[in-house]
Amino acid sequence: MRSEEKIMEGEKKPSALSDVGAWAMNVISSVGIIMANKQLMSPNGYAFSFATTLTGFHFAVTALVGMVSNATGYSSSKHVPLWELLWFSIVANMSITGMNLSLMLNSVGFYQISKLSMIPVVCLMEWILHNKRYSREVKLSVVVVVIGVGVCTVTDVKVNAKGFLCACIAVLSTSLQQISIGSLQKKYSIGSFELLSKTAPIQALSLLLLGPFIDYYLTGKSIANYKMSSAATIFIILSCSLAVFCNVSQYLCIGRFSAVSFQVLGHMKTVCVLTLGWLLFDSQLTFKNIMGMIIAIIGMIIYSWAMEIEKQSNTKITPHSKNSLTEEELRLLQEGVEKTAAKDIELGESKG
Repeated sequence: MRSEEKIMEGEKKPSALSDVGAWAMNVISSVGIIMANKQLMSPNGYAFSFATTLTGFHFAVTALVGMVSNATGYSSSKHVPLWELLWFSIVANMSITGMNLSLMLNSVGFYQISKLSMIPVVCLMEWILHNKRYSREVKLSVVVVVIGVGVCTVTDVKVNAKGFLCACIAVLSTSLQQISIGSLQKKYSIGSFELLSKTAPIQALSLLLLGPFIDYYLTGKSIANYKMSSAATIFIILSCSLAVFCNVSQYLCIGRFSAVSFQVLGHMKTVCVLTLGWLLFDSQLTFKNIMGMIIAIIGMIIYSWAMEIEKQSNTKITPHSKNSLTEEELRLLQEGVEKTAAKDIELGESKG
């Protein structure tokens, strides 16, 4: 028994370690890409203000990495219907475009509120689509995180009809995209990197074709007129490299956990960005920001505690439920008994 327990503990540790690794990769790459893009896109930096086209570059590099991985045999390719991949890519691109339009048409304060609303929207969608229910502790922690990040980031709140519509499209499409990542992985038993390598080429092609027009509408500037410098090229390559890790880790995290967990713990990135902005870019960090970050971190701690309680309660329920055979197991067992009995009769007749 002791040896079995040691084996089970050894199996759990790598899983827990890989979970932490996936979160760490997502947080580090996300914060890194924000810092790189800030230097690349800001007027004080290299003024490359073509966000949608840049996202197209990100997915193009991700698609290239996926193709090389498949060609070298590092990853296998499972079948996923083309219509599902196209549907997912459309939703994902609507999320990217909607977020960019929301940021342009609304104030930063309302943009942050729309991002915060994704947590309750994801919860509602998972309840509608997958009949998923949440404990009181999880709901409480979500509220605390939303309040904390809201205190951190929300300042002036101005909205108009167009901006509100774009924000609604962005929130709904982003929430649906994140839920779809997990459901597609389970439905087709496909790994996170495999799914990403299938969707990235479609997203890259569509964003690179439509991106320059969307960016022109958003900024009034044409990418054809941008004077590319060697320093800007280096930062674009850096941004694309970080995007590969960011995309892979996002699919890994949602595949391992849930869209809600990804949203809640993802707000740790907001705290990191504010802190790094203060350390590296001399951004102001007020008492309001600090209090908001403390509240958000408390909410994340409560959320982790609540999820641990749910895991323990599920572990206690599982052994009891497995004592009774499912209908499928009973049917297979019955078929096995009938086949064994038939073989015994045949053997008995041949002996006689």
